[in-house]
Amino acid sequence: MTTGPRTIDVPVRLPIKLGQFVKLSGLAETGGMAREAIDAGEVTVNGTTLAHRGHRLAAGDVVQLAGAAPAMRVVDAAGL
Repeated sequence: MTTGPRTIDVPVRLPIKLGQFVKLSGLAETGGMAREAIDAGEVTVNGTTLAHRGHRLAAGDVVQLAGAAPAMRVVDAAGL
């Protein structure tokens, strides 16, 4: 479900770590690719670059890969 012109809602079970979400949302094809993108500073959460793949995301957080559109919004699947 899209919530804006460039943001897609991704329902997940919370809590979820940044690395897991990057892979699950399709921003990266594999966990290794997710790790590389995060370590390289190519992933932002709510507009801030994060380099810690263990960062726990919250409902409403917006995750984006540099140069990739659309952004992905964390949605708590339990609330659906």
